[in-house]
Amino acid sequence: MTLSTRLRLLLAACAVAGACVSSSMPTSTRPEPPRAADPNVVPDVRREFRGVWVATVGNIDWPSKPGLTADAQRAELLTILDRARAAHTNAVILQVRPAADAVYRSALEPWAAMLGGTQGADPGYDPLAFAVEEAHQRGLELHAWINPFRVGNARDSAALAPTQVFRARRDLVRVYGAQLWLDPGEPAVQDRTMAAVLDIVRRYDIDAIHLDDYFYPYPASDSAKRAIAFPDSATYARYGAGTPLADWRRANVDRFMERLYREVHAAKPAVQVGVSPFGIWRPGNPAGVTGLDAYDAIYADGRKWLQNGWVDYLAPQLYWKIEPPQQSFTALLGWWVSQNSRRRHVWPGLATYRVYATSTAWPLSEIENQVREARARTNGVLFYNATSTLARNGGEIATLLGADLLADIALPPAATWLDAAAPAAPLMTVGIGPRGSFSATLAPSGESPRWWLVRWRSQQRWITEVRWGAERSLSLISPNDASVDWVVVNAVDAAGNISADAAWRPR
Repeated sequence: MTLSTRLRLLLAACAVAGACVSSSMPTSTRPEPPRAADPNVVPDVRREFRGVWVATVGNIDWPSKPGLTADAQRAELLTILDRARAAHTNAVILQVRPAADAVYRSALEPWAAMLGGTQGADPGYDPLAFAVEEAHQRGLELHAWINPFRVGNARDSAALAPTQVFRARRDLVRVYGAQLWLDPGEPAVQDRTMAAVLDIVRRYDIDAIHLDDYFYPYPASDSAKRAIAFPDSATYARYGAGTPLADWRRANVDRFMERLYREVHAAKPAVQVGVSPFGIWRPGNPAGVTGLDAYDAIYADGRKWLQNGWVDYLAPQLYWKIEPPQQSFTALLGWWVSQNSRRRHVWPGLATYRVYATSTAWPLSEIENQVREARARTNGVLFYNATSTLARNGGEIATLLGADLLADIALPPAATWLDAAAPAAPLMTVGIGPRGSFSATLAPSGESPRWWLVRWRSQQRWITEVRWGAERSLSLISPNDASVDWVVVNAVDAAGNISADAAWRPR
């Protein structure tokens, strides 16, 4: 992550130079566009979340196949992170608990099978620890994506590790059609899942815990196409207390979501909680929308979680095109944004994989238009999935977006409800390196920064980068050995607040 620069002057100390300018958080929920490119003005930085989902279940995105060596797995993950950074995204949502298993070193759950080839096989390193470090070195947030209640496929039950919940606590697992599922109505299930979540939060320097759309399972049918009932009648008899079954199931999920938010923030206040529910809350919301009723089918009341403030961001999976009124991307996004009474972040999930669907492929322009429509309504997007977004057909989606919509560097928007106080401006001690290249030592004035925002000018051109806050040395080498005549550094805290400028200019 080396920047380029060249300087003519040695300054023994430069701590918040006289040309410092305050940076304040925008109050709008939409990203403000950067100012026009005037080389004599320090450029604004766009506040916009740009996430990429990296699915590990079934080896969808990573690793490319089970049983690869540790070196091969690491190399593949580095390629994804490098591509994510080159595409000017700023967060990777890595699936680390696909089905009551672990893509990290855990004393609670077995190693996931997509790593070593069989469940419980140690891959020889800790993928999550590696991913966190390497993502942060590239200026990327790392969100740990977990599935709270999924256990696996029934056909694989004989191959599950002895420590997996199906074998260790068979009483908590239900066979539902072809699937194995934890029963959300069992208090011990919620305890186990929360133990796994808090283990991740406490031991890894992640930026967020992320859930997708799996709560109760999606409805299944038998061979005669008759609906299969989820087998929780015994649990309901013990804990239902006369509540209607559907309301009781929703209450089980609500209780978990409230607890998740509360306990994650109690463990680490700045770790965000994000959820990506099915994109339709209920048919008819907004008017004309049809489709699966997530409220009644999988007992997920995403609107309640948003309105109760049990999420820091909500990323509804809006995996439909803009045009069809039955599931219009823009109509659904507008509806979700309108429900955001607590002013949390609402960032739509975009289905880049549909560009490569075999029978109903979308044009590339659909993704481009969806990013534009999202930007008009809110301040972030997530792309599913990494392979489609960053690699398919030579990375054509990333290339298309990078030519215009994602051409600039963006910082994720601040979560001011977690912390609204800006950090102090950093101290910057400047020196001259070989051939006049710029070097500086950075030091926080107060709390340690999560990130450094670095903007510098050479040959009347500004360059912006995001550096990991643990770095204390800043080295900038300008293209063609041209001189650098302006450097501005800001501290960014874990909630995304930006400090005032620490600036250097030659006298």
